[in-house]
Amino acid sequence: MRNAHHPATEELSLPDVMAALSDPLRIGLVRLLADGTERGWGELRAPVAKSTLSHHLRVLRDAGVTRTRQEGTRCFVTLRRQDLDERFPGLVGALLGAADAEGVGGDIHLAPAPH
Repeated sequence: MRNAHHPATEELSLPDVMAALSDPLRIGLVRLLADGTERGWGELRAPVAKSTLSHHLRVLRDAGVTRTRQEGTRCFVTLRRQDLDERFPGLVGALLGAADAEGVGGDIHLAPAPH
């Protein structure tokens, strides 16, 4: 993950973004991150192996949908909502509305908070 490439806003490509958003699990990750909060990868729960989740997070990052930051051994991810809205106005809102209406990606959750 070191030195991960994050495309600049003007480099975001609609076909790349749409391809990244073509998977229900990745839509679920976008839904979860849409609140604007940076999340540690360890907080994310999906019905797949950790290696598969890591692959999906990489696809989103490489397309410019998310930004990943490493701090020591931990990785954090945020949705690039402002960049996406600037480049493709209304896309994220439409995606979130449709995903919510159809329940797409609803099986992605946050890990329970430690007590």
